[in-house]
Amino acid sequence: MSSTTLPQTMIAIAAMAAGGPEVLVPEERPVPVPGPHEILIKVSAAGLNRGDVVQRRGLYPPPPGASDIFGLEVAGEVIAKGPKVTRFRPGDKVMSLVAGGGYAQYCVAHEAHTFAIPSRLNMVTAASVPETFMTVWHNVFQRGSLLAGETLLVHGGSSGIGVTAIQLAKTFDAKVIATAGSAEKCDICRQLGADVAINYKTSDFVEEVHAATGGIGAHVILDMVGGAYIGRNFAAASVEGRIVQIGFMDTSLVTANFSLLMTKRLLYTGSTLRARSAEDKARLAHAVETNAIPLLNQGRYQPIIDRTFPLEQAADAHRRMESGQHIGKIVLTT
Repeated sequence: MSSTTLPQTMIAIAAMAAGGPEVLVPEERPVPVPGPHEILIKVSAAGLNRGDVVQRRGLYPPPPGASDIFGLEVAGEVIAKGPKVTRFRPGDKVMSLVAGGGYAQYCVAHEAHTFAIPSRLNMVTAASVPETFMTVWHNVFQRGSLLAGETLLVHGGSSGIGVTAIQLAKTFDAKVIATAGSAEKCDICRQLGADVAINYKTSDFVEEVHAATGGIGAHVILDMVGGAYIGRNFAAASVEGRIVQIGFMDTSLVTANFSLLMTKRLLYTGSTLRARSAEDKARLAHAVETNAIPLLNQGRYQPIIDRTFPLEQAADAHRRMESGQHIGKIVLTT
């Protein structure tokens, strides 16, 4: 489809103001125009992420130049491309990480942050992949340096990030311990490959981690909770352990015993993805495309979809995420 035949307007989801899910409303917006290295995607599905909720609350504004429309990952069909795009052409089925704009009928994406959809995936499952794969690959394998035979502790094991971390770690021959908030969620974690699943509401995960590792502790810990978990992660980590912080569902302001950081020689690090440069994201996307996307083609990774909602019901999708009842990814469909 040439740019001259593209629709001029589309339905997108933005927020009237910071607040609860009710501030998310469908509105008519101009269809975005792809830049030199960008493709225009006719969106079939968009994944929800915790960052969307934080943005809606007014605590995670889009980076400079990014769309104020919600949504960080999409799947769909390329319908137009910028003059310098070489990786994709109109008609290609793709999934992509975006810095905003995903909750819409059309979205622009950088070609270097985009992947061809593996034949085993449909549009809904494809929309669950880009943000979680890039987050897990960077934080567990690049920053956390997880090796075969080591133990990964992943908090929120039934979340979109959690189910990805469990499966990717297992394919690289690590031992996985997951925490989750119910017996059902723990069962799901074990079904996905977790060697141990801990119900954090009924058990002390520090004690359980040491029991499961013969007192050694976890070599890598992936945490999106923060708060009191920060000090407890120090206690659960092994000597020379690596703790990677990727979010704060609790709080980032804590009091913790940092002496364990020294006595255990821990590495405490963290990252965000959205505001990084296009070049940085391109390098990460290339690493994911080389090391992790092949697992989708081989059927060694199973996308877990909790529920889908029509685009116009984005508020209900956010309510579902905030309920904490979801297992895997929530996806919007157009």
